[in-house]
This record gives sequence, C-alpha cells and structure tokens, in this order.
Amino acid sequence: MTKDEKIILGIDPGTQVMGYGVLKVKGNHAEMIAMGVIELTKLGDMYLRLGRIFERVTGIIESFLPDEMAVEAPFFGKNVQSMLKLGRAQGVAIAAAIQRSVPIHEYEPRKIKVAITGNGAASKEQVAGMLQRMLHISEEDMKVQFDATDALAAAYCHFLQITSPVSTSKSIKSWKEFVNKNKDRVSK
Repeated sequence: MTKDEKIILGIDPGTQVMGYGVLKVKGNHAEMIAMGVIELTKLGDMYLRLGRIFERVTGIIESFLPDEMAVEAPFFGKNVQSMLKLGRAQGVAIAAAIQRSVPIHEYEPRKIKVAITGNGAASKEQVAGMLQRMLHISEEDMKVQFDATDALAAAYCHFLQITSPVSTSKSIKSWKEFVNKNKDRVSK
C-alpha cells in the first residue's frame, strides 16, 4: 500500500448482530473491500457474545490491517438495559482496536446519516441505497443485513471527514500529542 492509501474499518455495534465494513481509500476515492455481520444470536450468554465480538473484530483487524476505525456511537433510547448491552459491545470492539493500535473515531448515528444522505432522519434503506450508488456496489454485494451497511456508512462518514477540505478532525493518540498540536488551546 502506498503512502496515500488508507484502510478504514467501520463498526456498527450490536449484541445480536454486529456489522462491519471495510473501505480502501486512495486520495479522494473510496471503494468497499468488504462488509458483513458477526452473528451472535446463537450464543445465549452475554459474556460469550462479548468474547466472540473481541475475537471476530480482532480477526477482521488482522485480515484487513485498517489504519483507522470508525464506530457508530450508541443511540440514546429509553431502554437503559439495551443501552448498557450496546455500550459493552461497542467497548469490546474498541478494545480490540486499541490492542492492535488502531486509532478510533466515534460518530453519532445522526451525523453518519447526514454525511451519507444529507438527512439525519434517513432510513436504513436510504443509507444503504446511497452507499450502493456512491461506492458502485453490485446488487449481489448488497444482499446483506442493514448492520453491515450501517458499519460501512460509519467508515464512509469517516472518509468524508478526513478528505473534506474543512475537516479539522485529526486522530490524536495521546495527551502529549494533543498538547503539542494545540499549544494555543492549552494553559500551563
């Protein structure tokens, strides 16, 4: 891979089904290289599911060697137990990336939808349809669950953030690096 190429892994956290999408970025061009789901419904125990998430996300990272990971932030709903489970799944996926030194970027579902469709209230079908058109994904490859296209959308949203001329979002790996890059914003 050349210096101007980058691999972005997108994750849509879930405890029943977790989606993933992988983009290859070269300059201002992105192409999908993989998307799919991690099925967890056959595992009854929540801790076994979390272990499987860690194993599979680690395996995906080892297979595609992403330079960065974009993860969808949990949606704040009314069911606290669902939020707790979703947060755990997201945390385990993040831990897998941290273990492999992959920088992580988190995006709210609404921001992802706006980036892909221009509408923060877009349906999963609308997001998938726009991704199919923008990334020229075949009908055959689109026969996946929405968890996979949601993950790909997180990766594409990150791609748009890093290639936008007005983007100021840069991955910072430590407090020391943050302070060095933001001396005018940090008091001693």
